[in-house]
Amino acid sequence: MSRIVLFENINPSAQEVFAAAGYTDIQTYPAALTGQSLFDAVKGASIIGIRSRTQFDASVLAQSDCLRVLGCFCIGTNQVDLDALSLAGVPVFNAPFSNTRSVAELVLAEAILLLRRIPEKNARVHEGYWDKSAEGAYEARGKTLGIIGYGNIGSQVGTLAELLGMRVLFHDVESKLPLSNAQVCPDLQRMLAEADVVTLHVPGGTATDNIINAAALAAMKKGAILINASRGSVVDIDALHAALASGHLAGAALDVFPVEPKGVNEPLQSPLRGLSNVILTPHIGGSTQESQANIGREVAEKLVSFAKYGATKGAVNFPEISYAASSTQVRLLHVHKNMPGAVSALNKRLADLGLNIVSQQLQTQGELGYVLIDIDRLPDEATLESIRSDPATIRCDLL
Repeated sequence: MSRIVLFENINPSAQEVFAAAGYTDIQTYPAALTGQSLFDAVKGASIIGIRSRTQFDASVLAQSDCLRVLGCFCIGTNQVDLDALSLAGVPVFNAPFSNTRSVAELVLAEAILLLRRIPEKNARVHEGYWDKSAEGAYEARGKTLGIIGYGNIGSQVGTLAELLGMRVLFHDVESKLPLSNAQVCPDLQRMLAEADVVTLHVPGGTATDNIINAAALAAMKKGAILINASRGSVVDIDALHAALASGHLAGAALDVFPVEPKGVNEPLQSPLRGLSNVILTPHIGGSTQESQANIGREVAEKLVSFAKYGATKGAVNFPEISYAASSTQVRLLHVHKNMPGAVSALNKRLADLGLNIVSQQLQTQGELGYVLIDIDRLPDEATLESIRSDPATIRCDLL
């Protein structure tokens, strides 16, 4: 039976999925581990689950002597060396959709609070002032929301914003079908100039580094609000501070930062701290009980589907093969170099070893090929080693 190790206090919903599938050997850790402690913890585990703080690089992989599959119980996979795991024949799964609603609700809540100047009003009351002025306070209804990145989260933000009576524009580098009454805006500069609230929902990486820089901030409508709940690297923080200090922007809300504290007692280092028109939250956009439970279930179900059937639908680094029930009692999972003749050589080797192929599913991606093979009888270890010895074979496991 597979041994499962879960780090960083993954929601109990994941264990419920594993238990329902018959997996009982589950070791949990309340936080991320590093160094030798992490090396010791991963030994003997065939299924490993992490969140965003566990750095799973080649050195950790080298110590993961039984690893078959890795689950990231979060959206991002920046903490994982995907190339190293691919070359080791280990698929990686994440949860790209499960916290969509939570992030969307936070973004809209922050937009309303900043439009009404609530952070500033709240602070003034705590300080002993009773400022009832309506100056600078606005309704969301009738305002224009500009969304940069119209994916799963961005599109849901737009749909919910329309229910508040907002006009929705969006800009995306890929062609996206508008939902409800949202309007595509190919010209980012025009959208920035029209939007009362701009919200970012883009991936990290060099293509999006500091896309909101001094020039983009200058192009924004005077008195507008900026919200970033995507990646910390997409906003130039010093330029944002300058835009807020000058009064060009009326407010901002950030849930992500270029450099984030590593623990609860470590303060955020940012020039935005202390500004009354800025909401700063500790990367909690997806941190609701509902989203964490959804993430636990979604990733655990993907891990179980791979462990039991070899399905890789939704893997971020691997050829995708959907679930299919085995047509026999024996299934081989074969990962190989994506090169001419690799599969035909494998099939010939199986035939030479006296194994009959009952059914076969093949998919490739980049340098990898992945094939599920249902065969008519259980091969012995010598037969498996013969298959693994082929130069094109990266990994061959038996279900």
